[in-house]
Amino acid sequence: MLILGLAAMLFLWTFNYIVGKMSLRQIDPVTLAVFRFELAALVMLAIYFLRGGPRVVPRRADLGRIAFLGIFGVVLNQGGFTIGLNFTSSDHSAVIAAVAPVMVLLFASILRLEDLTLWKTLGMAISFCGVLVLETEHGCPSNSPFLKGDLITLVSTVGYALYAVFGKKMARAYDAVSMNTYMVVTAAVILLPLAIRQGIVIDWRAIGWLGWSGVVYMAVCSSVAAYTIFYWALRYMEASRVAVVSYFQPVAVILFSVPILGERPTRHLLAGTALVLLGVYLAERVSKAAAEAPGHAG
Repeated sequence: MLILGLAAMLFLWTFNYIVGKMSLRQIDPVTLAVFRFELAALVMLAIYFLRGGPRVVPRRADLGRIAFLGIFGVVLNQGGFTIGLNFTSSDHSAVIAAVAPVMVLLFASILRLEDLTLWKTLGMAISFCGVLVLETEHGCPSNSPFLKGDLITLVSTVGYALYAVFGKKMARAYDAVSMNTYMVVTAAVILLPLAIRQGIVIDWRAIGWLGWSGVVYMAVCSSVAAYTIFYWALRYMEASRVAVVSYFQPVAVILFSVPILGERPTRHLLAGTALVLLGVYLAERVSKAAAEAPGHAG
């Protein structure tokens, strides 16, 4: 069941890149991001109140933690992803996001939740070298036409890593629907003034079905469905294990972006992807295997 859930999450998040990139042709990234959150909050609230069984009310002691996770996991992560995608390609965005597991391990090590082993350190270094290779396709990274978008996406990935690490404890205390409702509603409340402003200033007639389809898909399929699965999986798996979908996501995005978006993978993109995924493997898989080997003293 966990495998099927992670597969569904991978599928939904893969097409989030494709649909998002297509929608940005008709709608600006700020409007897409804030409208996405407002719609997602309405959908999650409907699910939260209409589902059967008793509803879980957040404890007062957890309100600060919920606000923290909503800001970093939704506003920074999902909002940053949407804005970054506007300034980069779907391929670049997926590869940058693929460093999420090593960032999860890095923050977990800083917080002393996991040991920083040699394999983890080596894996992190290789992954970030992969990002560097990605940015040097045009020589100096400052010459990259995607640098701005890639940096924004990298910051959004930091938000995801903090979200995954700190959300683990919360995910054990609350069910997946409640968790996602709290997070999305927090973001929607924070960004409501901006959403109202965007609703006033945008040219509604200039946004076609493609733009609105993106708002609906990113809200319902990504923010609601995929992140609910994420919190459900987080109850039963380590954060770095859940983030392992990043192994497959860049490959899937590259495969779909070629026929749908007309993007063409370059040698730097493929080399950078390979290094990032190798680093993730070494940091997450090999270090785990080494730790479980007989006689290991770490």
